[in-house]
Amino acid sequence: MTRRDSLQDRRLVREIRGTDAVVEPDTWPANIPAVAETLRSGLELDDGVTFLVGENGTGKSTLVEAVAASYGLGPEGGTIHSAHHTHRSESPLDDWITLVRRPGAPKWGFFLRAETMHGYYTFQHNLEGGHDFHRMSHGESFLSVAGTYLTTTGFYCLDEPEAALSFSSTLALMGILADLAANGSQVLCATHSPVLASLPGATIHEMSEQGISRREWDELELVSNWRSYLNEPQRYLRHILD
Repeated sequence: MTRRDSLQDRRLVREIRGTDAVVEPDTWPANIPAVAETLRSGLELDDGVTFLVGENGTGKSTLVEAVAASYGLGPEGGTIHSAHHTHRSESPLDDWITLVRRPGAPKWGFFLRAETMHGYYTFQHNLEGGHDFHRMSHGESFLSVAGTYLTTTGFYCLDEPEAALSFSSTLALMGILADLAANGSQVLCATHSPVLASLPGATIHEMSEQGISRREWDELELVSNWRSYLNEPQRYLRHILD
């Protein structure tokens, strides 16, 4: 019996699995190594917070968006069955995956997608009694959305939420994520932030040209690169500015 079998399994979503859909291996996004590995072998999710990190183009956002859509969250941000929609830019990946859920798990969730939040704010503003997030700064609105919707036990997908946040606001978001993990929620978050990814107790998967691998924070290329740059920025800048 594994430790997970011996304890109460709090996970709302236990695994991301590929379906029986026929997908040509050279079709985007199936041709992204980490996505291909997920379709082939599945990806088990831990409870609490899971971060997906990696370079641009490694499939982080694509996978988070597909999981959000498969769960029933608004593809451009929002709650379960959100009606907000402007221009479809999502991949077909949500048609190629299925989520293994815990029977009887809470159905509440929210998708915070950085690149489409302006449209979501407009959608909210036009609702009777809706929130007016447009009156806030970009970072303030992100934290307000988090404080409004990321509270109830549920499944949360976040796509690069640090994009609008200062250092101190990123720390505030970490506190919100820690509270979610404590109340039994599950979070799947794509990020480029070494600060956000340092959340204690979080699971980290690094996506690369080699596929997808579980990592510790101090093993991440992301952390190594930022550490090297901050220690000696001129080492990098001389190749760009000369």
